[in-house]
Amino acid sequence: MLKTRIITAAILLALLLPALFASSPWPFAALTLLMIGAAGWEWARLCGVGGAGAWLLGAVVAAACGATFMLLGTAPAPAWCWWLAGAIWVLGGTYALRCGPAAWPKLALAPRLVLGVLVLWAAWAAMNQARSHGLNYLLSIFCLVWVADVAAYFGGRTLGRNKLAPAISPGKSWEGVWSGMAGVLLLAYVWTHWIDKRLPVDSPSLFGRLLWNQHGAVVALELLFLAAMSVVGDLFESLIKRAVGAKDSSGLLPGHGGVLDRVDALLPVLPLALALSSL
Repeated sequence: MLKTRIITAAILLALLLPALFASSPWPFAALTLLMIGAAGWEWARLCGVGGAGAWLLGAVVAAACGATFMLLGTAPAPAWCWWLAGAIWVLGGTYALRCGPAAWPKLALAPRLVLGVLVLWAAWAAMNQARSHGLNYLLSIFCLVWVADVAAYFGGRTLGRNKLAPAISPGKSWEGVWSGMAGVLLLAYVWTHWIDKRLPVDSPSLFGRLLWNQHGAVVALELLFLAAMSVVGDLFESLIKRAVGAKDSSGLLPGHGGVLDRVDALLPVLPLALALSSL
């Protein structure tokens, strides 16, 4: 299993890094459109739609994102779009987690499918705009989520005693959440004091942009909030999988599960990062 995970990760990096560093926005847009379409296909399957219906939803998601890119390109969207998407994640995510897995299948199919299209479209649009701000900015958002996840994993394994949401994800603990938050704060300190200042980056990072116009204590609270929302995104996908009895969103990425399994924590963080950057 470990060998499979490493091989899959190496292939993904071999595809992602050239697209990220390309001078044109098209390679990154094309690669991410393919991945977001796959995520739409997975979402349909988790909602009980298989066959041509699942392929259709994946195509709808990719088409919506592609149309956005063709019409707007890298032009910035109004800040209220990101605040609206973030508010929906905060309120809707909290409500969904409070209701638990049993409530998900009771929701009609159409709203579940529409929700998937909107969530994936908003995340892709936010990622596209973040890329237009600069590679350093986008990578800092990615790394915030990755560090929160890795620190939570090791912190939970070492210190975990109090379960976070046993009905949704029995392996997660409150100690893991605190560890993830501590990891994010440490990452922000290292990024702003070393990467932003000492390396020839193309743009300020998320952390640097937040510190431009806000007090350090406020930025720390914002980063803790983003770390918490990455957990909400992770738990929300876990809730859906538990509700339908699925271990992974798919087997598209051998050793890793599906695309949704890899991007679930990014879904709320991307629009919220842009919203907070607009302050």
